Amino acid sequence: MFKILTKKMLTHNVCEMDVSAPRIAAAAKPGQFLIVRVNEKGERIPLTISDYDRDNGTVTIVTQEIGASSTALVAKEAGDDFADVVGPLGNPSEFVSKSDEELRGRRYIFIAGGVGTAPVYPQAKWLHERGIAVDVIIGARSKDLFIFTDRIAAACDNLYLCTDDGSAGFKGVGTAMLEKLVAEGHEYTKAVAIGPMIMMKFATVTCKKLGIPIDVSLNTLMVDGTGMCGACRVSVAGNTRFACVDGPEFNGYDVDFDEALRRLGQYKIEEAEAKEKIRI
Repeated sequence: MFKILTKKMLTHNVCEMDVSAPRIAAAAKPGQFLIVRVNEKGERIPLTISDYDRDNGTVTIVTQEIGASSTALVAKEAGDDFADVVGPLGNPSEFVSKSDEELRGRRYIFIAGGVGTAPVYPQAKWLHERGIAVDVIIGARSKDLFIFTDRIAAACDNLYLCTDDGSAGFKGVGTAMLEKLVAEGHEYTKAVAIGPMIMMKFATVTCKKLGIPIDVSLNTLMVDGTGMCGACRVSVAGNTRFACVDGPEFNGYDVDFDEALRRLGQYKIEEAEAKEKIRI
């Protein structure tokens, strides 16, 4: 059993938990993910690692309450246990395998949306701790939906907040903010986008127009996490790949986002029905 040590609601439906998992914390790297089962009959829930503390043996997960399984997870409290937490799974972010010498002189721009902001944090922190230049754009519909802003501000050179309604920071989407920065003379050697699939699609379109290489995280497609179920199949550079074992991060230029979006919405009706049963 894996004990929940702390629980905090970051917004009305987004929850942060620190979970005791010393062996996972010891091996975790930025970009990897976990599989959580709330109970013995629970669904396997893939969650990107939002932080890890090797000294205290904890990993941090952030969950948005959407369907039946995420609702059951968020209902847990500090002191409760999860039946299973498996990880770290997937491949670390591409920069993790590079030496400090290889990274020197690079400047990264992260584009985060929604709960995708949380897994940006360990990546930005990893680079920032090594003296690599990092800027972060966080987008949300309104200011009350921002998460992790203080932590990310301390783990990057510049943080840019964007809201659809103009309630905080730049009024507009993150891609518009990126175009503005580049027009003002900012130069980036690599972009990383993590968030809703549609956001990552348009982040890729924008980066291609600006000539900036971009990686995207396809964690939201995953179910089983081991490559066995095939639910996270995606076309990358014309080849079939599995987000869980070949990713979760891929070159955004190569991803067939239209196919990924269709796959992501394939079971929306069944998901809604499952959540409705919880309310009955």
